[in-house]
Parts: sequence; structure tokens; C-alpha cells
Amino acid sequence: MSDLHSDSSSSGGAPSLQPPLWRQLQLTAVALASIRAGTSGSVAFEAVEPALRPGVQALGFQVLRWLGRAEALRRHLAKRTPPPLPDALLCTALALAWDTERAPYEPFTLVDQAVEAAKRNPATRAQASFINACLRRFLRERDELVAITDSEPVAQWNHPRWWIERLKRDHPREWQRVLGADNAQAPMTLRVNAQKSNPVAYLAELEAVGLSATRVGPSGLQLARARPVQQLPGFAEGASSVQDAAAQMAAPLLLDGLLAARSASAAPLRVLDACAAPGGKTAHLLELASPGAIDVTALEVDAVRSRRIDETLARIGMSAKVLVADAARPAQWWDGTPFDAILLDAPCTASGIVRRHPDVRWLRRESDTGQLAAQQAALLAALWPLVKPGGRLLYCTCSVFREEGSQQIDAFLVHNTDARLLPSPGHLLPQNGSNGRSVPDNPSGDHDGFFYALLEKRSH
Repeated sequence: MSDLHSDSSSSGGAPSLQPPLWRQLQLTAVALASIRAGTSGSVAFEAVEPALRPGVQALGFQVLRWLGRAEALRRHLAKRTPPPLPDALLCTALALAWDTERAPYEPFTLVDQAVEAAKRNPATRAQASFINACLRRFLRERDELVAITDSEPVAQWNHPRWWIERLKRDHPREWQRVLGADNAQAPMTLRVNAQKSNPVAYLAELEAVGLSATRVGPSGLQLARARPVQQLPGFAEGASSVQDAAAQMAAPLLLDGLLAARSASAAPLRVLDACAAPGGKTAHLLELASPGAIDVTALEVDAVRSRRIDETLARIGMSAKVLVADAARPAQWWDGTPFDAILLDAPCTASGIVRRHPDVRWLRRESDTGQLAAQQAALLAALWPLVKPGGRLLYCTCSVFREEGSQQIDAFLVHNTDARLLPSPGHLLPQNGSNGRSVPDNPSGDHDGFFYALLEKRSH
């Protein structure tokens, strides 16, 4: 999940060939209703026909980023909550129109087209007059209504109340900056394949085709504007991959020093990527090593997601042993030979990547954090015995919650006296520009939220 780029630019100023706005609003509302019912955003937007999907997803992401404000406004406009689809359409219009500076279209146009969308759908037609009355009142009283909702934390920060309170506890100095970063659109960041190019050379290739980018970290380039991967030079041949700057830290952290210490005649380093789909970090591990220096096993419990690892490796022209297996049950897949290094990118709340997946904040429940933390602890307990003495395990999550990061590792170290914490980044908070703690050597200071802890097994 953290290796993906899933946003697109606004559809504002759409050319005449674009579908009518009322149709896009209809489909955005359908996606929102689906997400509210528990469907992930990726699945909800995938259901939109391909020709309409980019515009609908751009509108949908903006709606999800300002849904807290929209729901607060709707509560002041309507005494009763409408049925799910009319409510989704009403909140879609409010989320897009409440802030004139961020609105992709003029608020009057959005209101007019939302009413048209209601009239043209049998499922919302009966509520068209109600939607019209609410939105016309909103236009008349917008400043007053926005001022009233400013005092409501969920409206102000556009995150669930429990999420806001947890961030206050976990990061008392940075919580406001984190919430602000969450509501910004994430950049498209590339990882240059060290086996095929380098950032300086690839930057020149991008500029040759009119694409502007800046350096981020040792292997990364951040595009000035998101582009379809088909427009990137050599992408189909594996010259680059899409991966956030913070996610690009995993493979170098794990392998730093291990490859240099290995003699040319030694057996390949045995490396396990324990929760590997979609394969971005697996690919990066292979890209950093010379041929024959590393032997990677990639696990994924989901067979469908496992195929994405194969596709990723095929594109870069490299291979690993890909297994459909549960990392928490080594008896079912492990051959008994210890690993030199294990990468555990554990399942988590994904609370660090809501810039790219703004649906996550509305889908998660407060109880999810404890359940996922228990799963993370089980994975650590199952995989630590597979690390050879002197070997390493890198634990990481794309989460900002301490229960899934520093608290998880503190508890692990108490119960595993043969583990030593090596210098590690710890909690990297999501940020835009200079907002928060930056990734080392990342001058742009623009990355998702991650946690990293590098553990070494003591030799006896």
C-alpha cells in the first residue's frame, strides 16, 4: 500500500470533452456512499468506468479530505440525516464548495450541477428539492455556517475525533502539523533503479521529455506534477518505480553494511521480505545488490496481491522466490535455514499515508489499532527466531501511531534480550515542505508517515 501513488490532479477547468459535471458528481457520490458502507477507496473508484475514473477520483479525493467539514455543515442544514445516496451527494457538493479558494469549480456551478445530478438519478430524484433547498441556503449563509463549524474539531481537522485525540497523545507537539499534512495532496515520487541508471542521469532523461523533478534522498526524484507512468522514460523497462521518499528508506536501512561486509566468494545473503505486496521494497532490495549477492524470498498471504509482486519484478527484470504464505506461520514455508536479514513491513492502520489514501481515516475504527498491534507482535515473535545470530530484522509500518511503532518495539525489546536496537529513524511524520521531521537527505521534506526500527540479533 505505501509504495503506491494513488492521487491525481484536480479536474478543475475541465475541457468540453469532459463528461458533464453533474455526471461526475453522481459517480463521486456513489463512490462516497460505498466507502461509507465499508468499501476501500481503491475498490470504490475502480468501479467507475475508465474514461470517467480520473476526474471522479480527483473529485472524490477532495471530498474525502474535507468530509468532516461537509458532514458538520450538513448537520446544520438538515434536521435529519437523508438516506445514504442523497446524503453522499449533498456532502459531496458541500465538501467541494465550502472553501472558495480550494473549490474545483465555482460554488454556484457545483450547487447547480449537484441538483441536476439528483434529478437525473432515480435513487435521488425524490430528494432533489431537499438537496436544492439545503445547498441554496448554504450559498446564502456560507460564511456564518463555516464560522459555526470552525469550533468542531472533526470539521476543523477532517479526521475522526478518536484519531485526533490519539495524535494529541502520541505527538503532542506535532499533531496539528500531521493533520494539516494529511489534507494536502501527496507528490509523485520516483525511485531510480540503481541497476539501470542514477538520479542525475534519469533527471536529465525526464527533462528531455519536458518533465520537471527534484532530488529526494539518495535514489529518489519528486515530480513537479504527477504524470501517468507511461510518460516516464524507460518505466516499462524498469528504469524507475513509483515509491514515496520515506518508503525508499527501507531497503538501504536493512542492507547497509551487510553487502559491503560480504566477500565476493561468499554465499548470497539470505533476505526475507515478509509482507511483500505489491513488491516495491522487494524490487528495491534487488536493485541495491550486485548480481548473485542477494537471495530474496518474498511472502504474501493474499494470492491476488502476490501476483503484483511477480508483475513488479518482471518489469524491472529481476527475480525472487515469491511464495503465497502467511509470514506468521513459518512451519508452513520456512526451509530451516536462518536469514541474514528480514524486512517486516507489517500490516497497520496506514495512518501515515492518508495523503494518498484519504478514505483510510474514515474507514478505520479506534479498535483497529489494538487489533493490528497484536498482529504485528505476533509477526515479530514468529520471525525473530528465523534471524541468524548477527543478522538483522527491520520492522516498519506506514503508521504514525506509537502503539504500532515505538511502543511495539519497546515491548519487543523487553521480551527479547538477544535483540539490540541499532540506530533507526523511529517515527517519521507525514509532511509537506518543512512541515515536521524530514527524511534524512531529503531536501524537499515531503514524504509519508513511517516508523522504522532496525534490530540486530546478538551473537552468543
